[in-house]
Amino acid sequence: MTANPVEADIKAKIDANPVMLFMKGTPQFPQCGFSSTVVQILDHLGVEFGSANVLETDDLRQGIKAYSDWPTVPQLYVKGEFVGGCDIIREMFEKGELRGLLESKGVTPVAQGAS
Repeated sequence: MTANPVEADIKAKIDANPVMLFMKGTPQFPQCGFSSTVVQILDHLGVEFGSANVLETDDLRQGIKAYSDWPTVPQLYVKGEFVGGCDIIREMFEKGELRGLLESKGVTPVAQGAS
């Protein structure tokens, strides 16, 4: 079975970015509070990430939900692995687990210790 063009585009974005956020809006101008929260957490951790605005096309908005089998946006991927949405990311951050996950996957903050 061949992937449809939307699935192929989603996979390409995930493969091209060690940390990839599918969100409503952009990191500079989030279009919902949940997306804004995840952007703030990633910025706080000093993590570089790619992003895709699911509001640009309905195909992408629906396609990412089908791709992950997760009903809501935002969705965060680290090294190709789906991590979760806003509530999961916030909980992991508050418990210190998100930094540990990122470090275990070889994702290092850019704001700290950058040379």
